Amino acid sequence: MEIRVVSTRPFKDQKPGTSGLRKQVSYFRKPHYLENFVQSIFNSQQGLAGNELILGGDGRFFNREAVQIILRMAMANEIRKVTVGLGGILSTPAASHLIRSRGAAGGIVLSASHNPGGPTGDFGIKFNVANGGPAPESVTGAIHATSLEIDHYRIARAPHVDIDHVGHQHVGEMEVEVVDPVRDYADLMESLFDFPAMRSLLQSRDFSMRFDAMHAVTGPYAEEILEQRLGAPAGTVMRKEPLADFGGRHPDPNLTHARELGELMFGRDAPDFGAASDGDGDRNMILGQGFFVSPSDSLAVMAANAHLIPAYRGGLKGVARSMPTSQAVDAVAQALGIPCYETPTGWKFFGNLLDDARITLCGEESFGTSSDHVREKDGLWAVLFWLNLIAARGQSVATIVREHWQRFGRHYYTRHDYEEIESERAEELMIRLRSALPDLPGRDFGPLRVGAADDFSYRDPVDDSVSTGQGLRILFEDGSRIVFRLSGTGTLGATLRVYLERHETRPEQLEEDSQAALAALIEIAESVADIRNLTGKEAPDVIT
Repeated sequence: MEIRVVSTRPFKDQKPGTSGLRKQVSYFRKPHYLENFVQSIFNSQQGLAGNELILGGDGRFFNREAVQIILRMAMANEIRKVTVGLGGILSTPAASHLIRSRGAAGGIVLSASHNPGGPTGDFGIKFNVANGGPAPESVTGAIHATSLEIDHYRIARAPHVDIDHVGHQHVGEMEVEVVDPVRDYADLMESLFDFPAMRSLLQSRDFSMRFDAMHAVTGPYAEEILEQRLGAPAGTVMRKEPLADFGGRHPDPNLTHARELGELMFGRDAPDFGAASDGDGDRNMILGQGFFVSPSDSLAVMAANAHLIPAYRGGLKGVARSMPTSQAVDAVAQALGIPCYETPTGWKFFGNLLDDARITLCGEESFGTSSDHVREKDGLWAVLFWLNLIAARGQSVATIVREHWQRFGRHYYTRHDYEEIESERAEELMIRLRSALPDLPGRDFGPLRVGAADDFSYRDPVDDSVSTGQGLRILFEDGSRIVFRLSGTGTLGATLRVYLERHETRPEQLEEDSQAALAALIEIAESVADIRNLTGKEAPDVIT
């Protein structure tokens, strides 16, 4: 079969972020754009040649075309075998599991996660390494460096590969195996949780739930696990069919974008349990009747109750959270006498801790939680964890969380997102704020006194690597915090994220509205960073 060597020139904007390379679809459809990045992966990761590669994505627009291009390039770059999900579909956690269970050399995941899809939406590509997790900075750095020097790529002249039927085939000398994207993952979930107890709960007349798949990748997974294996009534899974444009909506599991589920859970005769996942299946939202569980609280509740789940009855080795995530899980770790690690944002930072058996559970405030069963955050796993927990405790979501607050105190927490800011304005805000940090310690803001202020850096306890510039922190003497970060997951302009946290232990003060409880910190953040003036925005675009 003919191998073409195509001359090309570097693109200067192919530096992977915390979750790979994300751009609008129009970028990836430019001549050579996708091919350049894929060839940069193959050139910089020479251990892929002669080995197995996992391939799939969330089904968004351009997914199928990208799969065909990557298959032809894999053959031209001497990949021995590519295992691809049926129809090009693989959730991110399912891809991680396949890499690990098959001993593959790595995987290419096609997704822009919670970003919008469709012809005018976003597309993304990232490389996962042999442990099943996102590529660490050393790997993404090598890919980026290669992309800046590339002058040709290799691609086979091959017929269209049938990815719509399970089975084996060959493209030249390369084997292509198309697999059921759901089965292995569902089997893994059944090995972790108490399916008989969960089945009894879901089939009870006294319990009901809804899962919003948001027309994204988890629809088939949730239907198989919840409705088929656990016997939940038909219709439990909402918006189950994956669509290339996610039904014209952001596949982001929050109360803004999953509004139908939110209205249902906060309306009359609400189901007992509600949940949602995102575009590629790695995020989750947990709801009870009229009750929203913050992702930070969710991680803490999971850690405190892990002994009730079959896979974790032996105890937790440790836990980890991203720096902007609330310190709720820290309190649980202290009570359990286990380590708690604070890492930069980005799931790849948990990989070393998991591989070194230092932690069992980990999570981020951006609706991501998971454990050592894979090396990615896992939305449906988190939903099943909560379902198992409800079955084991025989209590509602709200009761479980409120009892947690009574024991550990409540970490009032919120995130304010200012989206699509002009990049120059966003950078100016961060530069000004960074320069002001040294003068903040000792300064009083009403009853709050600043104890420390810094730009967070992280030294990995496993490989001793250092990551700097990970977020600006204002730390108050009473334990309250304000954190400022620019997000790397958007594709238009910049997104400023402001995180605010305050710990409350007085029993009579545990039921306040989060925004009201954090009003003083919100005002301080606006004043210190001059947000309105520098962003041109009167209020956040999204509050979670």
